[in-house]
Amino acid sequence: MTSINKPESESSTRDEHGFDGITFEVEEEEQTHEGQKVKRRGIYLWPNLITTAALLSGFYSIIASMNGDFTQAIYAIFLAALLDGLDGRVARAIGAQSAFGEQYDSLSDLLAFGVAPAILMYSWSLHDLGRIGLACCFVYTACAAFRLARFNVQIGVVDKRYFIGVASPLAAILIITLVWVGRDFPAIFDLREVGIQIINAVLIVAVGLLMISNIKYYSFKTFDRKRVPFAVLPIAVFIFAAITYNIPVGILVISIIYALSGFVTTFMARKNTPI
Repeated sequence: MTSINKPESESSTRDEHGFDGITFEVEEEEQTHEGQKVKRRGIYLWPNLITTAALLSGFYSIIASMNGDFTQAIYAIFLAALLDGLDGRVARAIGAQSAFGEQYDSLSDLLAFGVAPAILMYSWSLHDLGRIGLACCFVYTACAAFRLARFNVQIGVVDKRYFIGVASPLAAILIITLVWVGRDFPAIFDLREVGIQIINAVLIVAVGLLMISNIKYYSFKTFDRKRVPFAVLPIAVFIFAAITYNIPVGILVISIIYALSGFVTTFMARKNTPI
């Protein structure tokens, strides 16, 4: 019998990656505390389960928007934002951070905070503008993709105290609270008026551009490790009390204030930078 030898390149590739045929495995290169690089298979369960739940929330929001159930779509995106903040904290708490988790989280964010809010806004208000409304919503989605891609390549490079551009979850909250307030006050936000539709189109494009801007926003990532004056707590209580008076309006106002705060932060940073 004649033995058939596989090409050396194919054999070495299989040995290098450890994969032969159909597989559902993930292999990552990690660095140990001793500085050695090792290859490990598998993924961390809990952070990726939470990310999957956020992905499901974003997917459900899209379906709800297409069915005209805008309230459920809003709630689903809010849930995705909460889960997005939780998965990273869980990963850091149990030492389960990984490159796979970072990329998976970004893909989940794109769906939940890039696609779902755009479809919600289009289904609620901008569909009557036709292709213009569609284009404005696509600009927002594309900006969310640019924002997340830029964030991924800048991990470990930029100052962790700041976000460069509005974070995609906050951008999504700006959009969905605008829809929420508009549904609560239909007399003010009369969607039959072309002017209101144009304002909504301009706003979704503006929020998208804020995501890809170079404006600095405080990230609050180091806030939980710092002591603050006691007076901050009563102020926070009054803010929460004001929000509970009208939750959609309160969240929208705070989100707008935070979005505008980036201009102040950027101006102060440039002012303090020596020429």
